[in-house]
Amino acid sequence: MAQGDGLTQEQEATLARLLRNESDVAYRRRVRTVLRYVQPQPGQTILDCGTGMGFYARAINRLFPECRMVGVDGDPRALAFAQAHVGPGTDLVRCDILQLPFAEASFDAVILSEVLEHLVDDLAGLRQVHRVLKPGGVLAITVPYVRYPAWYDPINRVAEGVFRRPIRRGPLAGIWANHRRLYDVETLQAVLEEAGFAPGPIERLTHYCFPGTQTIVYTLGKGLIEHNLLPRGVLRSTHRFAGEENPGGRLNPLNAALAVFHAMDRLNEDPRRLAGKETFVNLAVRAIRL
Repeated sequence: MAQGDGLTQEQEATLARLLRNESDVAYRRRVRTVLRYVQPQPGQTILDCGTGMGFYARAINRLFPECRMVGVDGDPRALAFAQAHVGPGTDLVRCDILQLPFAEASFDAVILSEVLEHLVDDLAGLRQVHRVLKPGGVLAITVPYVRYPAWYDPINRVAEGVFRRPIRRGPLAGIWANHRRLYDVETLQAVLEEAGFAPGPIERLTHYCFPGTQTIVYTLGKGLIEHNLLPRGVLRSTHRFAGEENPGGRLNPLNAALAVFHAMDRLNEDPRRLAGKETFVNLAVRAIRL
């Protein structure tokens, strides 16, 4: 979502600060795409299904404080972090997405970003979302694309090419980490329609990125952060939830590295460069509950 896609100038500046430390350009693009799909309105109740550490809930709280957010996840550690960081206006619930503890037609919109690929039964999960979403409500969904760029996750691309199977567990799992499947366009559209949704055009997101982004951000960076191996000063320039603590100074070498990542991401905004490209990190779609 860029200025002019529903955000005021003030909201765009806030979102830019929230995303300032984000080195995974595919994640940055997913956030903006999901917000563009949902288009939160005052008084709406929005479900972040598989909220994890709560970034979407935090962003919508900051940008659209008139909305009520509900976040659900099955990971108690992630929810504990979210509880401390999402701010007021969000209810957090630990539950199984396949058994959502909400009445029918409880929500105006649902976010399901990088979640469907984890579920044992993706159709059952979508039917639960369909049940709790109001008729005509919006589902904003992103999933990893089976035809991902080699430079995003070169380790898995080599593994799939040489060993005919991806790495699904451990520090080198990359885009396949704990995923039961990646999606192609046809499979995603079919499961959404079977669950009772009317999907709009399916978008392919993020072809260009810094080589090895998945490994750098998640295998190396996330591991260092989760094991508290980075000093506080470094965390202010690297942690996803510390973007507003980073003043953005150009003399900061970490900010200089982020600038390189973001410069490569801007290539994804040029339709001429994307023409004919077949590999992308994500699929995204705005679907309506029938």
